[in-house]
Amino acid sequence: MTVRENQTAERIVVVTFERNMAVAEKVAACLNGDIVLYEKGIFEKFIGKYDAIVALFASGIAIREMAPLLSGKWEDPALVVVDSALRFAVPVLGGHHGGNETARKLEALGAIPVVTTATEAHQKQSVEGIAGILGCDVRNRYSTIAVNCALLDGDVEILEVKGPRIVVVSEDVSVLVRRPDGKLTPPDEPENVLAENYTADRTIEWTERKGSGLRPDRPEKVQVTAWS
Repeated sequence: MTVRENQTAERIVVVTFERNMAVAEKVAACLNGDIVLYEKGIFEKFIGKYDAIVALFASGIAIREMAPLLSGKWEDPALVVVDSALRFAVPVLGGHHGGNETARKLEALGAIPVVTTATEAHQKQSVEGIAGILGCDVRNRYSTIAVNCALLDGDVEILEVKGPRIVVVSEDVSVLVRRPDGKLTPPDEPENVLAENYTADRTIEWTERKGSGLRPDRPEKVQVTAWS
């Protein structure tokens, strides 16, 4: 099963009825996606093949098709429902995993992106969004629930630790690991949060304790970069 760890949907399929083919062609061209005609059970063929599914029909049809196939937010493809008049683009699943970004791209066609994820609704970045901006993957995915909630309440400091090191964290600390290719994902919301805003503004001296097991008998100063 394909696991996607950034917020960009690169492989997109537009599912449509024959009568909406002209609209589907516009959407597919905008998203650089494939077009597939809808038939019962077709969504199962998209799992693991596409990062995002754009359903050009009623949300009820799309939800009933996807519901039996759902596994988890880090594995499922994003699902965006778009009405045939191109009025609205609604990320139903995977908002932080390509859904929001895909919906916003359709603004170019006049569609209004209906984004309901809490961090975006309150003009905040998410852990997934910050990871994309910094060219990282989230390793302890369960932590994003607590950290995204904390981001809603205020700023959360970003620390960069250079190794070789072993870092022990609690469940409310998200661990981001830089991708080998260093690929960055431009932020999609809010507009005032840009990649260049995340800059190293100071260095913290962190006392690391080295020794046999967990014995704190050989303290050593470690340089930790703080980002803001």
